[in-house]
Amino acid sequence: MRITHIIIGALMATLPACAKNNTIRTSGNPILPEFHADPEVLYSEQTQLFYIYSTTDGAPGWGGYYFTVFSSPDLTQWQHEGIMLDLGTDQVPWATGNAWAPCIIERREGDGWKYYFYYSGHDPKINRKAIGVAVADSPTGPFTDHGTPIITDADRPQEARGGQAIDVDVFHDPLSGKYYLYWGNGFMAGAELADDMLSIKPGTTRDLTPEGGTLGDYAYREAPYVFFRNGTYYFLWSVDDTGSPNYHVAYGVATSPLGPVTVAPDPIVLIQDPDNGIYGPAHNSVLQIPGHDEWYIVYHRINPAYLDRDRGPGFHRQVCIDHLYFNDDGTIRRVTPTQEGVEPVKMKGNGWEYFDKPFRLPLQKNKDS
Repeated sequence: MRITHIIIGALMATLPACAKNNTIRTSGNPILPEFHADPEVLYSEQTQLFYIYSTTDGAPGWGGYYFTVFSSPDLTQWQHEGIMLDLGTDQVPWATGNAWAPCIIERREGDGWKYYFYYSGHDPKINRKAIGVAVADSPTGPFTDHGTPIITDADRPQEARGGQAIDVDVFHDPLSGKYYLYWGNGFMAGAELADDMLSIKPGTTRDLTPEGGTLGDYAYREAPYVFFRNGTYYFLWSVDDTGSPNYHVAYGVATSPLGPVTVAPDPIVLIQDPDNGIYGPAHNSVLQIPGHDEWYIVYHRINPAYLDRDRGPGFHRQVCIDHLYFNDDGTIRRVTPTQEGVEPVKMKGNGWEYFDKPFRLPLQKNKDS
């Protein structure tokens, strides 16, 4: 159900009782209906809307065929925009299913915009997962697939071990202007994209897999995600199995987009909270409010009704959102996963504000907790 939000101010007399009683409206986790996983969040400069792309979950054996997209003006109201890429049709000629773990980036090209959508699919020619790319002029499509995969097992670094070419992430380096891809289950690979965004530059692939760790802290499993803040490149990844309640997010930092990655002293970003019914929170993306040091983490977690192994916890996952904060020294504060989610935000003029309270940055002092 769509909710009309009214900004505090001149229309105070018309505010609902909850706002008059100082109750802050929030998104409520999960934020998407039914089962979705591996969320990728995008803010579009073209449309000034937020978007989430995800693995369509709930199918045994992670057998989903298509990707959908949801849009939001405020991070709380999410509208289903439909199927934007279907691996079960001729739209993607090289893949036959297992539509997994997408990512997307918006790029200004000439007088228009382009959207490059990277994803995993099953390639029957090699009987393995591979990574493809589809392109559109709008965040919701229509998308046109490149026609062939752009990354296969043959593109992994020689040092890399195990796993398959899945869980892709795309990153624009604000310092150099270059674009990078990251991927890998069992290993973390990174490479620079070619200028056409449709292939990787030869000779640039690196093994970035963090060494060591345990399932209790930072042992790398999958789902790399990279972002930049205050001169530091942050590398996030998922630990343990996606069907485990212990599935969680760890991180390290680097001084360049292709590492090396140094594991953080306190590497856990997000982990289960059984006392509050929260299990397996991982495989994330990160959102920055444009122009502000205000950050969110969008991730999936296991529906608690499906924790038993015979109920398929690994493919009964739901998408959630919470705040992401930093300490004064740039380290990431451990995220508190919530049932409430986040407050709605909106663009007003050249800035942002919350619907239910003034938008002040930071929301709380970024100090050691």
